[in-house]
Amino acid sequence: MSRRENYKPGPAAGAEVRKDGENWTLVLVRELRHPPTKVWQALTDPTQLREWAPFDADRSLAAVGPVRLTTVGAPTPVISETRVTRVDAPKLLEYRWGDNDMRWQLEPLGDGTRLTLWHNIDRRFISMGAAGWHICIDVLDRLLAGEPLGRIVGGEAMKFDWPRLNTEYAKQFGAVSPDGPPKVPRA
Repeated sequence: MSRRENYKPGPAAGAEVRKDGENWTLVLVRELRHPPTKVWQALTDPTQLREWAPFDADRSLAAVGPVRLTTVGAPTPVISETRVTRVDAPKLLEYRWGDNDMRWQLEPLGDGTRLTLWHNIDRRFISMGAAGWHICIDVLDRLLAGEPLGRIVGGEAMKFDWPRLNTEYAKQFGAVSPDGPPKVPRA
C-alpha cells in the first residue's frame, strides 16, 4: 500500500474563525518541521504549488504583481486574474484568490516553522475551507519531508476523510450545522 493510500488526516485542530459581522476569516496555524526558507519555496514556486495547493499559478508568487491562479479539482477550472499584494520573504505573503484575501505568515520555531494562514471565506463555506486547507497543509508537510503524497483536492479529498474534518470544524466554529443549512451566528 502506498503512502497516499495510508494517509488519514488527524482531528480538526489549530483553526479558529475571526468574525466581523458577515466577514469571517479562517485562521489556521500549523507547526511544520521545516525551516521558513523551505516552506516559503513551497508557498511561492509554481512547481511545488502543483504538488499540494488547490490551485495552479502561472508564475512565482514571490514577487508583487499580477498572477493567474487556476482552481484544481473543481468540476470546471476557475481562473482568477489576481494580484500578489505583499511579499516579505521568507516571512509574509499576501495575495487575492478570487474574491478572497490570503495571508501566509512564517515564523521560525526551533528548526521548523509556525505557519499561519488567514483566508477570508464566505461563512457558509468556512468549515469546508478549513477541512480543505487541513489536508493541503498535511500534503505540503509531507512534500517538504521528501514523502510526497500528491495533491489531494476537490472530489479526491472525499476519499481522505474530508467529510469528517468538515463536520468537526463546523462544530468547533459553530458556523454550520453539519447536516443542514447554515445557522445564524450567535452574537
